[in-house]
Amino acid sequence: MLALESEFEVPGEFDEQTLQAAQQAVADLPEPDADDTDLPFFTIDPPGATDLDQAMYLERKGTGYLVHYAIADVPAFVRLGGLLDMVSRERGQTFYLPQRKITLYPPLISEDRGSLLPDVPRPAFHWRIALDADGALGEVQLTRSQIRSRAQLDYETAQRRLDSGEDNGQLQLLAEIGQARLVQERLRGGASLNLPDQEIVPEGGGYKLVSRTPLPLEEFNAQISLLTGIAAARLMLKAGTGILRTMPPPDPRDLKAFRQQTRLLGSPWPEDISYGEYLHTLDVSDPRQLVIMHRAASLFRGADYQVIAGQPESDLVQAALAAPYAHTTAPLRRLVDRFVLLTCHLLSTGQPLPDELDQALPLLPELMRTSSAAANKVARAAVDLLEAYTLQHRIGEQFQAIVLTAAQGAANGENGNGKPRPGQLQLVTEPVTGSFSGSAEAGTLVSVKLVEADPRTRRIHFETVPRG
Repeated sequence: MLALESEFEVPGEFDEQTLQAAQQAVADLPEPDADDTDLPFFTIDPPGATDLDQAMYLERKGTGYLVHYAIADVPAFVRLGGLLDMVSRERGQTFYLPQRKITLYPPLISEDRGSLLPDVPRPAFHWRIALDADGALGEVQLTRSQIRSRAQLDYETAQRRLDSGEDNGQLQLLAEIGQARLVQERLRGGASLNLPDQEIVPEGGGYKLVSRTPLPLEEFNAQISLLTGIAAARLMLKAGTGILRTMPPPDPRDLKAFRQQTRLLGSPWPEDISYGEYLHTLDVSDPRQLVIMHRAASLFRGADYQVIAGQPESDLVQAALAAPYAHTTAPLRRLVDRFVLLTCHLLSTGQPLPDELDQALPLLPELMRTSSAAANKVARAAVDLLEAYTLQHRIGEQFQAIVLTAAQGAANGENGNGKPRPGQLQLVTEPVTGSFSGSAEAGTLVSVKLVEADPRTRRIHFETVPRG
């Protein structure tokens, strides 16, 4: 795993000057504009998380709801044009490796004084987002404030408390609001994909791969984050300045092909329901429906960042969400969020954007593209390495697998140019995906033989086993 860091040139340790800058930033931290430490915020994150960007407190208001969402006030520590700003622009985001994470900011900020840890006061951007009874977005207020989280929950514990009725009402409200926002998403024509994740987790002195489907509370929690990003986008679009996370709509030909694939795979997409509504009818425990969900994920491509510069709003939509949207809620881990938060606060208080911020916004799309490409490559390589390492002693063994995509062209996996085009599969009993050669249709269960598992090249490959 350590070799991946040098191969992919991930960011190194912070130098002494940067660490000292972080210490000085903590020492110089200004007093927040307001004090909301009386509100019982809580956080919900993966177990052991220390870079806590978000905390929430939920209320019923009349027939609707009021979402209090606190986002770590990273700009309070990071002066525009200062050393911490420049270093974070070089990094772009936190890199997550199996053996460690390489933080965007020095740990004194990202995992301590800037993190919304429980039982300590912390500076935050406090979003107050009103929703009606159906979960539709209403009035939004944004202030810089001091908050104090009361509890740090992890997803599994929180889900268990909700299911058993042990929570204090906040988790039930989160479920209600999350469900309402999912309905709003489907009404807009958007969709959330609830695909199983491949995760690398420590085991003994090494690591193992696990496959897990996100818990319902994870989806509800994600809806609160998406809500805030939609509110931020609305604010910036109204002012005509800022930066959004965008995605073009699927090509109509791809949508037509997808609808045909759903028929072939036995779960046709009815003409009278939206894309999002259809996806929520799928059961990913069914191999054919899991394949449909994977195909759906491939429909939306081209996610990017765009600076608002007078374009039609239709050109600035995040098509999978079917709404304008901004990355807003992870400033400890993602560079662009810091600039979005600062922009939104200045706009909401009627202040002009300083020259340093105006000049930085057009630079962010390329900075984020570069860092995202690097982070995705090293994360994928880590999974590929562990898959190959896990299976290297099982060459020749047979497995049951779900075919995600068939090999193209002839049965030997060649396309029209005579070049190999292997299919992709997912093993049934192991959290492993890989390429294969042979004849098999997408959505079918097949027997395959492992013919290659090489940790040096991080490659695994299977061949279908003829029936009979």
